[in-house]
Amino acid sequence: MSRVAVLKGGTSLERGVSLRSGARVEDALERLGHDVISIDVGAELITDIRDAGADVAFVVLHGRDGEDGTVQELLEILGVPYTGSGVLGCMRCADKVLTKQLLREAGLPTPDFFAFNETAFKQLGAAGALPAIEERLTFPIVVKPAGQGSALGISFAAAAGDVPAALMNAFSYDTRVLLERHVKGRELAVSILEGPGGPEVLPIVEAVPRESDFYDFEARYEIGRTKFECPAELGDEATELVGSTALAVYRLLGCYGFARVDIMLDEVSGEPLVLETNAIPGLTETSLLPQAGEAAGIAFDDLVGRVLELAFARAGASA
Repeated sequence: MSRVAVLKGGTSLERGVSLRSGARVEDALERLGHDVISIDVGAELITDIRDAGADVAFVVLHGRDGEDGTVQELLEILGVPYTGSGVLGCMRCADKVLTKQLLREAGLPTPDFFAFNETAFKQLGAAGALPAIEERLTFPIVVKPAGQGSALGISFAAAAGDVPAALMNAFSYDTRVLLERHVKGRELAVSILEGPGGPEVLPIVEAVPRESDFYDFEARYEIGRTKFECPAELGDEATELVGSTALAVYRLLGCYGFARVDIMLDEVSGEPLVLETNAIPGLTETSLLPQAGEAAGIAFDDLVGRVLELAFARAGASA
């Protein structure tokens, strides 16, 4: 068995979710017989990793610094194998604007959008372009920070008067903001896990909030706030289309090991529109990847074990 450093916590706004994910992973690794070292990521990370003497790092960090390639780059410098996507894949997934630009360039479907940073808004008069943006996207629109996960900082703007407050909310989370056409339809989570023959699509999860129209942070992580259907009842043709779209996104962004692609299935056109990709999906009791794994007959411990094996496989291939 291996000595595994579980990297969790950190200082991002998703710290709480990361701690919960990390605790579940640690329990699973111990049941699998591994020697587990728990590391709450902070200023002493390099020292903590060196002192741990770990064979591999299991990265369960969410948000800035943990999911955007920062920690992955440090682990590569230290020569420590790690789980999940590499530096470039993490960078691409963490930046929603970059993700959508790459999707657009590759011809993969994503809702229409515009983006600008805080400097453009405050110093270059970007506020004057808002009427044109609003006209081209049409209401309602979704306003979200470019680099946060777990639905943090996301607002709906039903009319032009709602946009300033939505922008202020998004800018409180990030210096870059995305304005996106709102798509009415079914919210789907497509988890992907590497198998012997390459990445495989797990059963699709549909999230149906019980108390609101928006699958927000609380709905994601408070038990009972959301109803989950897995596998989602889509029909064979739609299931195939959604799955193949998610797989194309996974490959385009350079993901590895596992990831989750969030998709809206447009209720009018039936087109699967890609919203974002999570390079390190949550592994909490309410997270969607474990639910998809269970539906595929993969118990949580087996899921954790497979992700760990993939880290060693990548390290061996690059040696």
